[in-house]
Amino acid sequence: MDPDLTPTFNALRPLYSRHAETCVVMSDTSERYWLGTHEQRARDGYRTDFGGVQINKAYVSAHLMPVYIHPDMLEGHSPDLKKRMQGKSCFNFKKPDARLFEELDQLITTGIARFQQDGRL
Repeated sequence: MDPDLTPTFNALRPLYSRHAETCVVMSDTSERYWLGTHEQRARDGYRTDFGGVQINKAYVSAHLMPVYIHPDMLEGHSPDLKKRMQGKSCFNFKKPDARLFEELDQLITTGIARFQQDGRL
């Protein structure tokens, strides 16, 4: 684990952990914090992911599955945040960025609301 990534992880983790009572905490370590929904898939019994944050080799990833299911959630968000996207529901960061983290926090809150509307939370 790259110690330079720890401040980024520590800044992103609270954006997810504030929703721990709404979701199911699936992982809570010094390198990974992950939330799931209350919905369990019938075929294998696993929970549907909500998202979370984890330290990788060169960056910290913030995953948000509601963006994958509801891509319209990204409408109106900054090009700078969209540049951080890898795939359809992952945002990568190397260092803390208060402005982008605030924008991501809004997306997470919207994601909670959308998954509640969907009956997943």
